[in-house]
Amino acid sequence: MEGTEHGNHAAAEPEAANAGIYGEDGSIAAPFLAHIGAAIADRDTIALKRDVEQLHQSELGDLLEALMPDQRRALVDLLGADFDFSALTEVDDAIRLDIVDSMPNEQIAQGVQDLDSDDAVYILEDLDQEDQDEILAQLPFTERIRLRRALDYPEETAGRRMQTEFVAVPPFWTVGQTIDYMREDKDLPDRFSQIFVIDPTFKLLGAVDLDQILRTRRTVKIGEIMHETRHAIPATMDQEEAAREFEQYDLLSAAVVDETERLVGVLTIDDVVDVIQQEAEEDLLRMGGVGDEELSDKVFATSRSRVPWLLVNLVTAFIAASVIGLFDETIEKIVALAVLMPIVAGMGGNAASQTMTVTVRALATKDIDIYNAGRIIRREMGVGFLNGVIFAILIGLVAAAWFGDPNLGGVIACAMIINMFVAAVAGIVIPLVLDRLRIDPAVASAVFVTSITDVVGFFAFLGLATWWFSA
Repeated sequence: MEGTEHGNHAAAEPEAANAGIYGEDGSIAAPFLAHIGAAIADRDTIALKRDVEQLHQSELGDLLEALMPDQRRALVDLLGADFDFSALTEVDDAIRLDIVDSMPNEQIAQGVQDLDSDDAVYILEDLDQEDQDEILAQLPFTERIRLRRALDYPEETAGRRMQTEFVAVPPFWTVGQTIDYMREDKDLPDRFSQIFVIDPTFKLLGAVDLDQILRTRRTVKIGEIMHETRHAIPATMDQEEAAREFEQYDLLSAAVVDETERLVGVLTIDDVVDVIQQEAEEDLLRMGGVGDEELSDKVFATSRSRVPWLLVNLVTAFIAASVIGLFDETIEKIVALAVLMPIVAGMGGNAASQTMTVTVRALATKDIDIYNAGRIIRREMGVGFLNGVIFAILIGLVAAAWFGDPNLGGVIACAMIINMFVAAVAGIVIPLVLDRLRIDPAVASAVFVTSITDVVGFFAFLGLATWWFSA
């Protein structure tokens, strides 16, 4: 990685920005941003350190995202050892990589030493293996082993998100010994809510909540007040599954164990909140066919992430167009059909999107399974038919009055019922089938559902019109 020269040209301190950090719209306030930009341009390290020191890591992350790329790199360079590396966990991937790529590995190694292990792993995991090895080699042995162990677990697993700092004691210790240990040991995590109980091989036996410790006499043994950890999380469990465990059992923290049931870390609620947000964003982006896109991505990268599914959409559009081509003679005779047929396809597509969104979300949260799938499918079929009847009446009356032809109103009404019903079925069945085939329904459902509603809508409307007006 490329290093940068560290400048420290102190200048006369400019007046601090009068406005707050955030504006009314929730973004970084323009006066504060201009103030920081001026300090960067003047290489005024004194003013920068004074103003940035007061920021929470999330606020510093917002500031980094608001700055131009050359400004954010200069800010990090000017702050030097005073830069809070935890802010890198608050920015998107592209910005984080841009910042760390501008730093020498020695500075990164120094910075991650002050972080919790889960935050350090979050920063290191996207670096090249060569850079990871060089950075880890500069860390103390114990910390290096902890980070390496977490990095060895697959991406998006509990092992990658866990914190390797935890408090663990044997069951024969007394409450008094445990309290004294927590007071005297300097290497304990900054914040924790549970103490884990282990045997000599580090196998997890149970846990004790801190409030239980505080309410128990000093002479009582830990083994007498510990409870079994019924929700220990395997290190290889998918992070989304782990987050679901927290949601279902209202956990604040949970032990993470390896394949031999040995305690290797702890997963905390703050990490789980990040996972839930990340997974929700991924599902939303995938349903739009844009992949793992970041707001800070360049034009070429953004275009490349969107092109594949647009190509698939282009193919399905030609399929729908070919259906229209089958009825070109009918359309030539009755021009009103060309005006009305997008309404049928569009309403079907919107109805299918509603059903598909609910289904994909239910699959993600495991709210739909083999036991209730049939009931939910029947419900959506009923909703599709009922909505089809409602909108068939509306569009039928409008079309009949618009073109002065009751027959045309009846045709589009029948087509609307058919397409709304098919849209409801497709919106739930296709995600279920894709999920059964182990294909991410959030990614692939939209293309197939849209294609089906377009083809069925055009075929139903034009087919009925051809049959009715030629009879």
